[in-house]
Amino acid sequence: MVIIKPTTALRTQLAEITRICKEQSEPVYLTENGTGELVVMSIEAFERREAMLNLKAKLLDAEQQRLSGVPTYNTDEVREYIRGLHNEI
Repeated sequence: MVIIKPTTALRTQLAEITRICKEQSEPVYLTENGTGELVVMSIEAFERREAMLNLKAKLLDAEQQRLSGVPTYNTDEVREYIRGLHNEI
């Protein structure tokens, strides 16, 4: 559910906006004269979003490497490699 408030609500309804962001883990969109100006979200929601974007970037990078011919390894090969590392210790 999209939550939209006027920017003036920051002065008069900050506690409510904070509560909404924390309890619903949803951003609150702030408008000025009907035009979008800001998005407010909890730190937890922001960090979760950043982690998701970071993961997507890593997956995209891995896929680009795969498509460009960088060698890949299956699970058996990785297991064997890890066993070899363990045996060296």
